Amino acid sequence: MAVERDVFGISGPTYLKSVDWNCEHNRRSVAASLVQAVYVLERDRQLNRQSVEALAPPWWEFFHFELIRKLIDDADMSIFGAIFEFNPPSSEEASAVNAPRFVIAFRGTITERDTISRDLSLDIHLVQNGLHRTSRFTIAMQAVQNVASVFPGSKIWLAGHSLGAGMAILTGRNMVKKGVLLESFLFNPPFVAAPIERIRDEKVKHGFRIARSVITAGLTIAMKGKTEGNSQRSVADESFSILSSWTPYLYVNPGDHICSEYIGYFQHRKNMEDLGAGFIEKLATQNSIGDLFFKALGWESEPLHLLPSADLIVNVSPSPDFKYAHSISQWWQPELNLQCSKYRYE
Repeated sequence: MAVERDVFGISGPTYLKSVDWNCEHNRRSVAASLVQAVYVLERDRQLNRQSVEALAPPWWEFFHFELIRKLIDDADMSIFGAIFEFNPPSSEEASAVNAPRFVIAFRGTITERDTISRDLSLDIHLVQNGLHRTSRFTIAMQAVQNVASVFPGSKIWLAGHSLGAGMAILTGRNMVKKGVLLESFLFNPPFVAAPIERIRDEKVKHGFRIARSVITAGLTIAMKGKTEGNSQRSVADESFSILSSWTPYLYVNPGDHICSEYIGYFQHRKNMEDLGAGFIEKLATQNSIGDLFFKALGWESEPLHLLPSADLIVNVSPSPDFKYAHSISQWWQPELNLQCSKYRYE
């Protein structure tokens, strides 16, 4: 069965006649398609498309998944996520050993009348490092915890795009703290910081990054005050080290200013280590100026973009505009020019 054209005019990866679960391209395409399924589920709800008129089912049925639960926002009753269970035909079970049993996927912002108010308010919460204080996160976290506790040891994937990638990062981070590592596919994840990566002059760009690192490290030390000895690791450092065992896949596009700063975030960390300024960058990596500002005001802040480890996958294929660079559809295209880098926190 072919994947139908959805309401956004995007065709799915029908070229995947069968999925090789050991192939990174196949795995990425499936994860992106299931995120797209959540977008189309919500549009089906908004347009009252039911039964045979619904456009969402082919996005999961094509890969032998079943929809077992929709995640509903309690504020606007929109569908913001879904839980899918893999149920392959018996003829394909042997080749699906490395397939996930469950995929929990989250959509990003939909700028339609029914969802724009709630989604934009959540975008603001994300920018303010306060997504963890929202009811949508509570619903998402409970759903992920329930699946992990009821089916311990099962392969579970998290997947999300844009705002949904932020939700997946937040739930994934919290599961790590509970001792559960979930394979995570984060498409165009938001990086809340000035878009320095957009600066074309490499020297100017590098200068800005060094200045930001020094300022961030200095503010961090100042806020610690005299209550902490030099030999004692801070609670933040310990938490950051715990998270280092989790290695999500970050899919970013240089043409998308919402996520492109991840490229410089990880590369600058390596550059600073090579320059012998690892201590400064270690502090800067764990903190952000915005986070320090919010904490100075007494606000509870949890910046999602500060990740210790990741597999960074950059789509350097030509992007005609920002809309395409930020789209979920780019990630299931068959011929992408991708640059992959592995970053591990030590």
